[in-house]
Amino acid sequence: MKKILSLLIVATGFCTMAIAQDVPDTAAAPEEVAPKQKFARATFNSTKIINMQSVEIVTKGNLQFMINHHFGYFWDKDRGEKTGEVFNQRFRQNLGNLFGLNTGVAHTYLSFDYSPTDWSNVGLAATGRSGFEGWAKFKILRQQTGEKNIPLTLGWYSMANISTQKKELNEFTDNRWSFMHQLLIARKFSNKFSLQFMPTLIHFNIVPYGINNSNLVWSMGLGGKYKIKSNLNLTFEYARQLNMYENLVTKTGSIISYQPDLLSLGLEINTGGHLFQFFIGNTVDGSNIEHLARNNSSIKDGKFAMGFTINRSLSLKK
Repeated sequence: MKKILSLLIVATGFCTMAIAQDVPDTAAAPEEVAPKQKFARATFNSTKIINMQSVEIVTKGNLQFMINHHFGYFWDKDRGEKTGEVFNQRFRQNLGNLFGLNTGVAHTYLSFDYSPTDWSNVGLAATGRSGFEGWAKFKILRQQTGEKNIPLTLGWYSMANISTQKKELNEFTDNRWSFMHQLLIARKFSNKFSLQFMPTLIHFNIVPYGINNSNLVWSMGLGGKYKIKSNLNLTFEYARQLNMYENLVTKTGSIISYQPDLLSLGLEINTGGHLFQFFIGNTVDGSNIEHLARNNSSIKDGKFAMGFTINRSLSLKK
């Protein structure tokens, strides 16, 4: 009897071990799940920071209409000096001009742009002074975290500009063209702060007159956005022209120099249906060609002008 009990105990032990081997190990560590991909959104709230392009494009299938309007100089320090008028007379004249709003000098930039894909955008614009331009813009990389960690957003912008002003005698149409290529490097550092660098190359089909002249004009730009609250942003831009701005010679033999520094500060308001921006900067021109290669407005002389931008997008998708 004892032998039978011993055999039963041994057999029971083997069965228990076999069953234990067949039962899955519920205490084993769970399989690792790849982190969810998270993309940076609204690095900037518009396709432009103020005057310069941002890395943003409108949503696929959407058409955007933009009005960018520059008034005259906020304060013209030279007004009245030629006739020897005193400061209070100069102040009255600037006040009569409503600090640039009533000077009769205004340049309006009107543009339409459309995004056929999530990563590309094309557009056309009337730039003022009988100028027109068209462009293509691409989003190459997008800032993201997760399985892929990309610390910045990278874009490319190429634009062609043509002047349709009255031709001079024997002037070729090709001389009216200029081109701009821009690399857009942006990072959203937090929910409130974004920054963008803009190395830029401008090409003129006709070589400017002057010593060491060149078809190529280089500049470096910096722009940013600070979120004050959900529908209100502070924006800024600074750009520095690196060559072809000193002692250029015109066709008549006179010497001209441009102002290499461009500075702008803006307040951006999102109403839900429209995006408004009010800004002040040392330019009265509409096109980036004029901003970055032919700027005549000096910061040290206080030649700043006010302006505003209105954006409106509508979907063309069915």
